[in-house]
Amino acid sequence: MKRKAVIMDEMSLNRALLRISHEILEKNKGTDDLVLLGIKTRGVPMAERIKENIFKIEGKEVPCGSLDITLYRDDLTEISPSASVKSSHIPCDIYNKNVILLDDVLFTGRTVRAAIEAILHTGRPRTIQLAVIVDRGHRELPIRADYVGKNIPTSLKEMISVAFPETDGDSGVYITSTEE
Repeated sequence: MKRKAVIMDEMSLNRALLRISHEILEKNKGTDDLVLLGIKTRGVPMAERIKENIFKIEGKEVPCGSLDITLYRDDLTEISPSASVKSSHIPCDIYNKNVILLDDVLFTGRTVRAAIEAILHTGRPRTIQLAVIVDRGHRELPIRADYVGKNIPTSLKEMISVAFPETDGDSGVYITSTEE
C-alpha cells in the first residue's frame, strides 16, 4: 500500500474525536445508560479516547469494551478457512442501554451489520448508535453513522487507513492506494 495523502494529522484526529464525544453527550443528554463498544481492532483505541474525553467533559466514567465480530461476518469463509476469534469484552449488562458502537472507517456497512448482530446476541440495548472517524461512502447495506469525524469520498481503488499509536505506532488518517 502506498500512502497518497494525509487526511487528518494527530491534532485534527484528536479534535474530531473530541467533537464526536460532545455530540454523543448532547444526543444522549449526558452519560446515563451509555456503553461504548469499539469494534476490534481500531475501534477499540477510538472507544478509549472517547471514554477519556467524556470523563474530562463530564467527570463520569462510562463503561467501555471491545467487540470481536469475526464469527458474525458474512464473508468468514473468504477471509480464512481458520479465522481466529479474539475475545469480546462487554463491560456490563447492555439491556436497555444506549450502546455506542465505534469503528474507524465506514465503507460497505457489512462490518457494522456484523457488529449489530454480535451486540444483539449479547443482549437487547435501548439503542445502538454508530460513531466512525471516516465515512468513505460505497455502502452495500442501508447503514449510516450517527457521528462522523469526516466524510471522505473515495474511489474503490483507494483505501482509508486510520492509525493510532496503540495499533500502528503513529496517529492520523491517510488515503492509500493499491495502484502503483
